[in-house]
Amino acid sequence: MAFKILDLMQFEYSKIIAMRSFSIWKFPFFLFFWGLLLQAQDQNQITDSNALSGDKTELKLNVSNFILLNSLDGTAEFLINEESSFGLSVFVNLGESNDIDILRNWSITPFYRQFFSKRYAQGFFVEGFGMIVNREDFFFDDFEDMEESQTTAALGVSVGGKFLTRGGFVAEIYAGVGRALSSNDVFDSFVSRGGISLGYRF
Repeated sequence: MAFKILDLMQFEYSKIIAMRSFSIWKFPFFLFFWGLLLQAQDQNQITDSNALSGDKTELKLNVSNFILLNSLDGTAEFLINEESSFGLSVFVNLGESNDIDILRNWSITPFYRQFFSKRYAQGFFVEGFGMIVNREDFFFDDFEDMEESQTTAALGVSVGGKFLTRGGFVAEIYAGVGRALSSNDVFDSFVSRGGISLGYRF
């Protein structure tokens, strides 16, 4: 009886050792397989994010400026690579004035953007821009309110975020400020740039 118990214990011990040996032998292959799976998953995400990497042009409309400022603010943006782009925005005031940006009649804004994301030309970005802006200068002359249109240039910086769907729909939100270069009193202040834009990448 004792020999049978010893034989049974030896058999169970041998089985445990064999299972451990098999697990140890199998572990590197498990890690290798898991690594391949994670790599494939990451590659799929990169493929999805870069699915539109061949599309280099975006056309967008600043919907917040249209609603709040009664103005058209359109942008054409051209992608240089996955990390940078340049473009041009044109702002036109559709009314005689508005409550938020009463001075601006129109502006033309070239810009350059640097993206900080693993996705292709999207995510968080920093933007440097120049602006040619035409605004109204209000002043008093012989106790009368006078109005004069003037044009000047400005330089500034913006920050924002861009989001892209697989279908090419683009949404972005950004805000920036610049300094007018003119010495006129009305332009010795800051210019602003920003809003929520919607558009399409193609």
